[in-house]
Amino acid sequence: MPVMQTLPFESPEMKGAALAALEECTDLQAFGRKMLEILVNSAMSAKADEACNASYGERNPEGRSNTRNGYRSRGLKTAVGDIELKIPKLRSGSFFPEDVIERYCRVDRALVAAVAEMYVMGISTRKVEEVASRLGVRSMSKSEVSRLCSSLDAEVAAFRAQRFDGVRFAYLWLDATYVKCRVDGRSSSQAVVTAIGLDETGHKRFLGVDCIDAESYAGWKEFLADVRGRGVDGVVLVVSDAHEGLAKAISETFRGAAWQRCITHLMRNVAGRIRKKEDQRRAREAMKATFSQKRPLLVRACYQQAAEVVTAISRTAGKVLLEAEDAALAYLSFPQSHRCKIRTNNVQERANREIKRRTNVVQSFPSRESLIRLVGAALIEAEEDWSARCVISKPSLAHAWKPCAQEPPTVDELNEAREAARRIIAEAVDLKAEQE
Repeated sequence: MPVMQTLPFESPEMKGAALAALEECTDLQAFGRKMLEILVNSAMSAKADEACNASYGERNPEGRSNTRNGYRSRGLKTAVGDIELKIPKLRSGSFFPEDVIERYCRVDRALVAAVAEMYVMGISTRKVEEVASRLGVRSMSKSEVSRLCSSLDAEVAAFRAQRFDGVRFAYLWLDATYVKCRVDGRSSSQAVVTAIGLDETGHKRFLGVDCIDAESYAGWKEFLADVRGRGVDGVVLVVSDAHEGLAKAISETFRGAAWQRCITHLMRNVAGRIRKKEDQRRAREAMKATFSQKRPLLVRACYQQAAEVVTAISRTAGKVLLEAEDAALAYLSFPQSHRCKIRTNNVQERANREIKRRTNVVQSFPSRESLIRLVGAALIEAEEDWSARCVISKPSLAHAWKPCAQEPPTVDELNEAREAARRIIAEAVDLKAEQE
């Protein structure tokens, strides 16, 4: 990197800073973190000196083209921990040292690009000004915006177009979250749809991301067809909410795969059809007690008993629960150690929270392109973190493709499960006294 040639590594100041860091830090990791902070800040300061054509603090030199105007502080996550950046500010124009910190901050660059695009489009608002000030962005030309976005756009495009030939994915989670975005000159909610798969090594991977007008059957069908067309194969279970268009698109795109209706969403759907808070509580407790059981036979018996309790409270809510039985209990056909991870869409919920955390900074994006740029950058960074964590071990995951052989229960086993279910659900909803 050209900047590094200008850094005074052999200067007494740098040697003094290194010695001070060594005395201050209690372990090698802390020392590495402190030295990284010193080096990165020195690199940015040297880059700012080049932009000004003058050294920091140098008075009235010939050829000066700009003037330093203090710093803005910003935290940065690195492999050795969080460091504090002191990004130089200039009196004229903006300074963003993407060539120095590019590899560490895709998301920040995407945010800068979104704000800059707002300026270029002439849609600056008070909120945009706040964001811009925090990021150190004042105004940027169209050429500057293009330069800032070009490398990031290429990386996000490659990420979205990646192929998965030869890799099997046992489980697939699908969901959407809504973000404000300007389309045809007006701000509207756009559905950011994502697909997360668990590969045969037990690691989560993003298989697709897109921005669509709404969660229609056509939108989901096109998105899933793209995911499937890039080599995603081997899927035995798809987890999602019960959006009608999504469920239909899943059944057509991933034929042969089971569909798991997220039990968290199901419980919300059921409780949402009950008026009284106390009745909602009883319904939720009955469903929680059901899904806390381990043995498939007992889970199914508790489900039927819970459905009776819910139906007595609300026929509409009871109908929802009864009709969802097959999809809600699909996870029982898979290994027990996998069930807590595949019966809900929590994997997607966590990803959606990260998307929301990032996009809330901008609130309303100037274009779909800027929205996808930021979301794509966030997902790339999230997947890099995932690479260090195995969700399910490879030997255990191999059993996902092997159907669990279950002997049909005897009459005595059925009766025993039903009796146990009555006790469990009665205790959960405080009906024991009434039964006695």
